[in-house]
Amino acid sequence: MAIKQISVQEAHDLLEKEPDRVYIDVRTVREFAAGHPKGGINIPVAFPDPGRGMMMNEEFVKVVEGHFAKEKKIIVGCQAGPRADAAARLLQEAGYQDVSSMQGGFGGMRDPFGQVIAPGWASLGFPVSDENGEGVSYESLAAKVK
Repeated sequence: MAIKQISVQEAHDLLEKEPDRVYIDVRTVREFAAGHPKGGINIPVAFPDPGRGMMMNEEFVKVVEGHFAKEKKIIVGCQAGPRADAAARLLQEAGYQDVSSMQGGFGGMRDPFGQVIAPGWASLGFPVSDENGEGVSYESLAAKVK
C-alpha cells in the first residue's frame, strides 16, 4: 500500500479540523527541542550515530503502539520528508490504517539546486512550540512503554 503523502498546508488543516488526530515528529530529540509544530509529540524514527550517520530507532513502533491504537489518525513529519516516509511505512506495516507523511516537514524540502520544492511548517508561519516536557518528549513517552 502506498504511503499517503500530504502537504504541510493539508497537515495543518487536518490538525485544526480534527483535534483527535496526532502529529508525531520523527526527528531527533535535539531537532524537536529546537522547535516543532505546536501540539506535536516526539518519537524519533532514527538516532544520530557518530561515524555512521543515522541508526534506526528499534523501539519506534513499540513506543507508538504504547500510546496510540491502530485506528488512530496519525500524521508523521520530519525535517524535509524522507524520515517521515520511512516512519509512515513502519507504522503501516505494523497495522496502522490512517497514516500520512507530511512532505516538506518542519524545515522544507529543496531540490539539488537549493530551490524550495515543498515549503516547511516553520516557513509557512504555522504555530511552533519548543515544549519538550511530560507527554511530549521522547524520554517521557518511551519511559511509559518499557
